[in-house]
Amino acid sequence: MNQALLLAQLPGLRRYARALTGDLWAADDLVQDTLERACAKWTLWRVGSDLRAWLFTLMHNLYLNQRRSAPAASARVDLADVEDDLPGETTPADVGLDLDRCLQRLPHDQRAVLLLVALEDMSYQQVATVLSVPVGTVMSRLSRARSRLRELMDGAEAAMAAPRPVPLRRLK
Repeated sequence: MNQALLLAQLPGLRRYARALTGDLWAADDLVQDTLERACAKWTLWRVGSDLRAWLFTLMHNLYLNQRRSAPAASARVDLADVEDDLPGETTPADVGLDLDRCLQRLPHDQRAVLLLVALEDMSYQQVATVLSVPVGTVMSRLSRARSRLRELMDGAEAAMAAPRPVPLRRLK
């Protein structure tokens, strides 16, 4: 295994993990789990193929598995519920916090696409490979994510409080 190849990918993996999880400790754990899996499955990576996309695919799949198996986080308090009780004025640093909070409010599939395109500067084809979806789906999710993020950042309280429609299924 070429350590230099892996080490070159660490900053991007850490950025993506931090943005996905919204928590520094969970992000570091996710990166470590990703590197452990990469070391264990190194023989599956084909020399000459895109190592970055392979690592991001591993990370994305690990993140989804962890989300599925984790119990619901009931101990978390939504900042929007208590922001009137918090003292202080808005500073430029608050905009970054708002962006992070708004990113965490996006549906996972939209957030993943937005982060890979905007933060990691991946092409639509690379994102499609990482997420195992068609390129058209990447473009659609990116468009919806940008629109939703714009609504959230503009402070549209109705957009934040509006319940998402529940997809109906036909049962026989």
